[in-house]
Amino acid sequence: MELSAFPGFLFSVFDRFTVLTVFFTVFALALDYMKRRKKCQNYPPGPRGLPFIGNIHQVDLNNPHLSFAKLWKKYGDVVGVQFGWSNKVILNGYETLKEALVKKSEDFADRPDLAIYKDMTERVGEGIIFARYGQWWKEQRKFSLLTLRNFGLGKKSLEMRIMEEAGFLNKEFEDEKGPHNKIFESQKKAIDFVQEIVTEHKKSWDPNEPRDFIDAFLAEQEKKKNVPGTSFLENNLMGTVLDLFIAGTETTSTTLRWGLLYMMLHPDVQSKVHEEIDSVVGKERKPTLEDREEMPYTNAVIHETQRLGNIVPISLPHQTYRDTEIMGYTIPKGTTIIPNLSSAMFDENIWSTPHQFNPGHFLNSEGKFVKQEAFLPFSAGRRVCLGEQLAKTELFLFFTYMLQQFTFHVPENESRPSYMEAKYGTTLSPLPYRLCAKLR
Repeated sequence: MELSAFPGFLFSVFDRFTVLTVFFTVFALALDYMKRRKKCQNYPPGPRGLPFIGNIHQVDLNNPHLSFAKLWKKYGDVVGVQFGWSNKVILNGYETLKEALVKKSEDFADRPDLAIYKDMTERVGEGIIFARYGQWWKEQRKFSLLTLRNFGLGKKSLEMRIMEEAGFLNKEFEDEKGPHNKIFESQKKAIDFVQEIVTEHKKSWDPNEPRDFIDAFLAEQEKKKNVPGTSFLENNLMGTVLDLFIAGTETTSTTLRWGLLYMMLHPDVQSKVHEEIDSVVGKERKPTLEDREEMPYTNAVIHETQRLGNIVPISLPHQTYRDTEIMGYTIPKGTTIIPNLSSAMFDENIWSTPHQFNPGHFLNSEGKFVKQEAFLPFSAGRRVCLGEQLAKTELFLFFTYMLQQFTFHVPENESRPSYMEAKYGTTLSPLPYRLCAKLR
């Protein structure tokens, strides 16, 4: 190549590079547009997203419920957003959640395929919580509810076991004899723990005399082993047991941590709970579930703890099972739905002091306990928490038994912890705090 031709060669290469760059840029933007364009007319309004990432930059992943609250105020009860190329719809406010989760429960009963779920289901089966809506899920949920009832859900036998566990917890407080840093130890290696239990059961179970849920599942599995398409498979047993284990421990323990924090920060409320416990239960016998009807104030305190603690602020994501409408907007089949439960728990049109700890939210003028429709800590509809009744029983018995035995207060020479900040993870939990538990 002659030296005089070299500049022209460089220009030619540069020109080709520029053309290719422009081509790929236009192609990428066109692809992004096709992926992110609305799939139907009358789609819910929402913020304009950026290419490729959508609206992910507008959501604080450490506090998504707070970001959703801002979007609620700006765009209304039904908000359309995009995370990458995935369309999502956020449902806000009690009336919207009620229409979607209760009135049109089947339309919103499916679950999306998310990577975090896929990893778990590949290891332990679909279970109940993460399973797609369909015959498998219906069969497993029906079986689980029936089996839990057969083994004492809502009965005296289960109440006795809960009180036994509550006694162990109180013993831990008593043995500590000082500021207590942790109320419950974190769950370690839950899958291995459940696998070990299932393995032990398989060595000794009797199909004619099931001892518990696992035995009952194994018996049903044996009965239906030749049924095509049965959901009673071993990996599904692992998934279901793990679901029940996590749902029955994490949410209850976190709620109790919030409850003790509120009692420390509101000694006047704690004092009224003590008075009601002393009046109804006394100090000699242990509380029972039957006492709840005679303890409206304590019941209100527990409910207000769940409301303000906001344990599961955005629930688990749903997915539309078919094309549907909500509050006048069209939602296509397969759209990921985020039920913003916080919006119902803090709805200013329903609660007189939504951001304050106020047991009066659940009491009428006569001091009697009243239910509130907007109280949705367990979600609602077909995907309502399977363990709702168990959780309510546990919360009342644990909380009442602890308050019967102890007075909780802030350690001396320490500043008061705040409940305005929390840590978002599997649940919304209070930041670590120290407390003193004094025997009454």
